[in-house]
Amino acid sequence: MPFMKQRPSEISETEFMVTYGVIYEHSPWIAKGAWEAKDSGNLDTLQGLHNAMKKAVADGSDEAKMRLICAHPDLAGKLAISGELTEESKSEQAGAELDRCTPEEFEEFQTLNADYKTKFGFPFIVAVKGMDRTEILAHFRARINNDRETEFATALEQIDRIAFFRLSDLAE
Repeated sequence: MPFMKQRPSEISETEFMVTYGVIYEHSPWIAKGAWEAKDSGNLDTLQGLHNAMKKAVADGSDEAKMRLICAHPDLAGKLAISGELTEESKSEQAGAELDRCTPEEFEEFQTLNADYKTKFGFPFIVAVKGMDRTEILAHFRARINNDRETEFATALEQIDRIAFFRLSDLAE
């Protein structure tokens, strides 16, 4: 049974891109890759579509992966303050109560964001769904001690997890 009312494999490419091109933050190339591989997998289940999108990411160049990582906003960062997040990111950050940080938590997020970017060259990414800001800060504090290769891989894993949550939300 398809996870959506309309089977992803049976809609037009344009409809597919409108619906799924926003799943990975500012990176419609991933949905395009899943669409182009639709004959080799099942896009009509949540797991099948997610796997096709994950494969598109995995098959991407290191440069494309870096652009994907860098397309994500800082947690409790300037874009959140100015209201410039995508609707998906705004909802996810609000769900983790990042919009209700104490001044001390906000300052720690700002410091960690800056230190992390300086060390790794890309923003800290964690799938915040089901977490609160204290849990997120704990992950941030622990992961900043990792090496760049570990964090690059972890960022991509977290992005895939975010995509799974976003796809799940579409099915509800």
